[in-house]
Amino acid sequence: MIAEKSQIANNIIDRISANASKVAFINNDILSKALSYLEEAGIPTNKNEDYKYFNTDALFRKEFKNIEQRFENVSDINQYKLDDTITLVVLNGNYSESLSDKIILKGLHINSFSNLDTSGKNLISSIANVQQDAFIALNTAFSSNGFHLKIEKNTSLQIPIHILYISSAASEALVNSRNLIELESGSEATIIEHQVVAKGKIFTNYLSEKVLAPRSRLIAYTLQDEGTGGFSVNTNQVKIERDAHYDHATFTLSGQAVRNNHNVALAGQNGEAHLNGLFISAGTQLVDNHTLMDHQVPHCESNELYKGIINDKSTGIFNGKIFVRKDAQKTNAYQSSKNILLSDDATINTKPQLEIYADDVKCSHGTSTGKIDENAMFYLNARGISKESAKKMLLNSFAQELVNKVEVRSLKERINQKLDLI
Repeated sequence: MIAEKSQIANNIIDRISANASKVAFINNDILSKALSYLEEAGIPTNKNEDYKYFNTDALFRKEFKNIEQRFENVSDINQYKLDDTITLVVLNGNYSESLSDKIILKGLHINSFSNLDTSGKNLISSIANVQQDAFIALNTAFSSNGFHLKIEKNTSLQIPIHILYISSAASEALVNSRNLIELESGSEATIIEHQVVAKGKIFTNYLSEKVLAPRSRLIAYTLQDEGTGGFSVNTNQVKIERDAHYDHATFTLSGQAVRNNHNVALAGQNGEAHLNGLFISAGTQLVDNHTLMDHQVPHCESNELYKGIINDKSTGIFNGKIFVRKDAQKTNAYQSSKNILLSDDATINTKPQLEIYADDVKCSHGTSTGKIDENAMFYLNARGISKESAKKMLLNSFAQELVNKVEVRSLKERINQKLDLI
């Protein structure tokens, strides 16, 4: 079985081995472990419980049989920019200083991985375990030249940072995009990560390590709008220290197959984490959200709310685990998954989980799935509102609970523009 599972992984290694020279910033020992794990574990199939509904092995066999890696430049990025933000551009996995805004802010440091000093390089893979997941291993072994974004101690950035990931290829391609975001103690920032496919059929393997030092605060958004040519596995590994605050919202508006892994370690007392997600799927799309809230110490709080609007023959998945360790007393943790099915052929699979080893905690989870409220539809129709307009109003109302949490005006407007097309 191991040999069978390794075949796809080894084929991928052979096809992208030309990129190996680009990962000189990864420690050789970590590189060796990543390749060994990838060769032994292989690309996950549906026999892997964590990837039960997202069979990436089958995806590579069917959609990415001929990965040629013929990338193209993108001439016009203005269509993707957001107002009143600083834009950083990552093109085909590589941080592009020439395409990024030339704005200097006190306390903000941005370096490509290839330009990092020894201390910076040592942070890479410090919280993303290469032997935890095949896609972490794949990214580590073949990562492109990503970037390290650092906010200095006691610095509060007043302008949001818009990180634009653009992929463009002549044919089938695999992009391993990566970053390291570090907030030093007492710092604050707002970051928007925006993923688009300009041309071609792209499988994006994205990995972000986010390190929040004591008393830091990060508000982060992910906007996924990769169209029908986008396939992706997106992994966030987050470590929250004492009195730090992490607030993240993911908006999945398009992408043929999207998998989001969000793993948060609450490693310091009084740490706080909030994960929100809204996904909209149609056609034969697949959107799979997996979260882990790892409460490692006492007096921490976490909240999760994920909503899905699933249409046609598309599939939505939410699998969230709250893990409370033995010493993590006084934990408060809540999790909720709510979904609307617009078609009899649409599918939603939800699995909220609690794994608790402490006895003085407050934890709960819940899930609800249904169709549009017929009573609400009747009420609106009876007042002269057409069926189609009433449906749009109710779906927008369902989504706005999460959209209204967005504090960046231009991002909120972009999301609402997409919602109007439902």
